[in-house]
Amino acid sequence: MKSMKKNYIAGEWLGSDETIEDINPSDISDVIGSYAQADVEQTNLAIEAADHARETWSRSSLQVRSDILDKIGNEILRNSKDLGELLSREEGKTIGEGIGEVTRAGHIFKFFGGEVLRQNGDFFDSTRPGIEVSTFRFPVGVVGLVLPWNFPISIPAWKIAPALAYGNTVVFKPAQLVPASAHALTEIIVKTGIPDGVFNLVMGKGTQVGDTIVNHSKINAVSFTGSVPTGRKVAASAVARMAKVQLEMGGKNPLIVLDDADLDKAVDCAIQGAFYSTGQRCTASSRLIVTDGIHNKFVDGMKARMKDIVVDHALKKETTIGPVVDKRQLQQDLEYLDIGKSEGAVLVCGGERVKRKTEGNFLTPALFVDTHNEMRINREEIFGPIASVIKVKDYDEALSVANDTDFGLSAGIVTTSLKYATHFKKHSQSGIAQVNLPTAGVDYHVPFGGTKFSSYGPREQGQYAKEFYTTVKTTYTAS
Repeated sequence: MKSMKKNYIAGEWLGSDETIEDINPSDISDVIGSYAQADVEQTNLAIEAADHARETWSRSSLQVRSDILDKIGNEILRNSKDLGELLSREEGKTIGEGIGEVTRAGHIFKFFGGEVLRQNGDFFDSTRPGIEVSTFRFPVGVVGLVLPWNFPISIPAWKIAPALAYGNTVVFKPAQLVPASAHALTEIIVKTGIPDGVFNLVMGKGTQVGDTIVNHSKINAVSFTGSVPTGRKVAASAVARMAKVQLEMGGKNPLIVLDDADLDKAVDCAIQGAFYSTGQRCTASSRLIVTDGIHNKFVDGMKARMKDIVVDHALKKETTIGPVVDKRQLQQDLEYLDIGKSEGAVLVCGGERVKRKTEGNFLTPALFVDTHNEMRINREEIFGPIASVIKVKDYDEALSVANDTDFGLSAGIVTTSLKYATHFKKHSQSGIAQVNLPTAGVDYHVPFGGTKFSSYGPREQGQYAKEFYTTVKTTYTAS
């Protein structure tokens, strides 16, 4: 029996009576570790610790905060190979993607280590003589982070780093499927000598840990990434007690391919956007909207490229796509494949449950054709390696179909036309617009977020993160 990995609360590692086993989706016989499950009492203890530490941390030296964040970033980068392997082993993305995600997390911490020192404010002349007006920002207080499983190190990084940078204290609840990555990140943060209570890790069930965080009177802000139904509940609870709230809730992202597109580039963008990371990205290209003149060539190109995709153990170098994260998600993917067929869509490639040397949750990426935008497979977020092609007559219809969704996170277009590219960037109803690129690639130093049901509240990442993690104060001084 593997030793229990504990929660980190008020500067101490605390065990619990309940544990869960972290299972490798590439090899379900591989138990990564046993992880403590916090209860309501321990979650309350973490919140109280964060509340106790917040005043001292908010007044701490900018240099101290900057140095700690930079140290965290350096340590992550120094251990990127081992951390990337651990991440891929528990979440299922390929080793290359795992190391890439860890590297991104390291860069995020280092970026916000610099942001700590990039202080700014505004000065104004008052409308009244002899009065000076200025603004500055102060931390919101205790921040509760309730996070998903699909990016188990980079999403925590882009929330934890700005929270700490701007002087807030943190209560961090990772998804139950990925405790190993969260625990490893916590160990790195603890090694920097961060003061007790400033950062707390509480692993556990959403119904206990998550609900306690969201509803606690001493949690001043909640940042959540996950499903729309849960996000709406989080928002309702937070707003009811006047806590700040930030939500990222997924997408049904379109990739438009016009007749004038470079075919190889279009296929590459679709393959990467739809299927990499096993399609388990909120920015994945699940709707491929293709104009009539290039449609057949595009579908043929997709089928040819999909035959070369290697679905296997995430740690094998030759693997293109790893397993689905767990059996529950795999079952959901299989159900949507049946839904698509029942709606009249034609499955032209993939969608097969396959066996490999190890027993894992392996599913070949699937491509539907002959679909329309009212089908459930084109309305609902599947969160798996499943994409569908929607044929349209021209750009105007393509844009209309692309915007006809309850989501608005990322959208892409492949075209050689400057006219259409420029129009698309302005008129796509999404928070992110990509031209001749996969919908799923984003940078860490620029704002991230969407429209409609994809996002709610201030943007994440880059300098825009301060809008959520700080509050603006306006001051007046008479001479």
